[in-house]
Amino acid sequence: MTALAVAAALIALVAVLGTTAVLGLYGRRSARTTSDFLVASRGVTPWWNASAVSGEYLSAAAYLGAAGLVLAYGADMLWLPIAGTAGYVLLLAFVTAPLRRSGAYTVSDFAEWRLGSRTVRGIVTGCVCLIGWFYLLPQFQGAGVTLHLLTGAPAWTGWAIVVAVVLPAVVSGGMRSITAVQAVQFWVKLVAVAVPAVALLALWNLDGRPDPVTDAAPRFERATRVQVHTDATVTVPAAVTVTARGRVDGAAHDGGAVPLAPGRHTIGRGTEVVFPAGAAVPHAERLPVQDGATWVTPFGRGEEHGLFRTLSALLGVLLGTMGLPHILMRFYTNTCGSAARRTAAFVPCLLALFSVFPILYGTLGRLYAPELLMTGDTDATLLLLPQRMFPGPAGALLTGLVTAGAFAAFISTSCGIVVALAGTLSQSTRRPSGVTAFRAGVLVTLAVPLAVLPTIGTQGAATLVTMALYVSACSLCPLLVLGIWWRGLTAAGAGAGLLTGGGLTAAAGVTRLFSGCSTGWPAAVLAQPTLVVAPAVFAVMVAVSLLTRRRVPRRADRALMKLHLPEDALAPGERP
Repeated sequence: MTALAVAAALIALVAVLGTTAVLGLYGRRSARTTSDFLVASRGVTPWWNASAVSGEYLSAAAYLGAAGLVLAYGADMLWLPIAGTAGYVLLLAFVTAPLRRSGAYTVSDFAEWRLGSRTVRGIVTGCVCLIGWFYLLPQFQGAGVTLHLLTGAPAWTGWAIVVAVVLPAVVSGGMRSITAVQAVQFWVKLVAVAVPAVALLALWNLDGRPDPVTDAAPRFERATRVQVHTDATVTVPAAVTVTARGRVDGAAHDGGAVPLAPGRHTIGRGTEVVFPAGAAVPHAERLPVQDGATWVTPFGRGEEHGLFRTLSALLGVLLGTMGLPHILMRFYTNTCGSAARRTAAFVPCLLALFSVFPILYGTLGRLYAPELLMTGDTDATLLLLPQRMFPGPAGALLTGLVTAGAFAAFISTSCGIVVALAGTLSQSTRRPSGVTAFRAGVLVTLAVPLAVLPTIGTQGAATLVTMALYVSACSLCPLLVLGIWWRGLTAAGAGAGLLTGGGLTAAAGVTRLFSGCSTGWPAAVLAQPTLVVAPAVFAVMVAVSLLTRRRVPRRADRALMKLHLPEDALAPGERP
């Protein structure tokens, strides 16, 4: 990264941080009550709220991770943005308006109001925390990776910057403060990803490079120097002789020629390897080696249980989007159920518009940054391409632009998650109450992922976010669907289902973080558990509720009436 690109990136970072501070201060002036902090006094308009929801949803996974996944896996990854956008259609059809009419502040409030059980409320609070903490991890990690890649600063400086911005913004104004931040930052992210993408696409069209879809497996077009920052195990597709300075296959080298046979090799931390022009690109061991035809064909690489993995991931993202607590909480800020429904209708359009561009970055990355497949740093695709394709001042300016979008993604999503978790924790405690409890919840929410980050190593942003989505799909989504649409749900049924789904998916996520399972069906289910767990959770909730049908809350009929009738059809005392 050139000095000019670093300077542009730092200027962009300062601009994003300054904008966030100004917008947060603007919201802080009118934040006084608990309602202001939790739901912005339910006064946000549909279009403004749709921009904020979209800004909150477009996290590190959507901004950095999507391009990296397309670079590494190709067409199989296109289902993920489609499923995320489609999740809002289901949210619009089944959840938004009824949930807003309930008058609850948080998902935990809704569970207690609907089922009359403090125990279920506590279980829901636990699920909300798991989802939020899984979702916060990639925001902090993405900030660390971005800052390290651009400036060489240690990863913890990125974490510190996100905390330093999010903490005062949330503590000072809560939901009222961050609504403006998230709404404006959605458009910042869209411009930051779209303008460089159009420029890069135009350059590729003029450059005469081969089509990445029909070309063979990625190759280095010119002699390329690759710096390996962590111990790596790679698969070499074809025999090649490189020059290396460092450790290769356990042996030390000082710039001499090193022949690499096809197969598995290890490269030590800090090793510098120079590949000749035309050499096939080695791939990190966990990434498949694919030619262009395989890369562009769904299930083309013959992955073990590929159909199951894809369908399970699709279902997990689809259902998980319906249950994300920080997204659901945004709909409480609308004035009424019909306004919440209009908000949910706008969101898929905004997300679909954004999702086109990371695909372009991932595709161009096969030609212009193939070494990322070797180092495994595929999340860096979007950050490296502008400078790689435009080496001069133009590339530096584009690098600054994508950096601004990246930190807008980390900050806006982190703000939303922190508000949702802090609000849930504060509403679940007896003392202290109100704003004081909310601010204490903010500190707890930020402390947990910061404590976990140093122990999990480098993980892909999309991997971490999908863990959160799978917990959501197998816990809060079934609770909301059955709680809103089925009178017979009981507290016992809801609690049993939440413990089953939340426990199994959280255990699968933790296992993947710290150990993993290498082959066979156990590995497939561990990586993508939703197709197995989500139907089981619905079945458990229904079965246990039928066994305890005498415990259906007496106010269930009145609750469903409030959920489904328009506000103007209810008596004044029943309106949210």
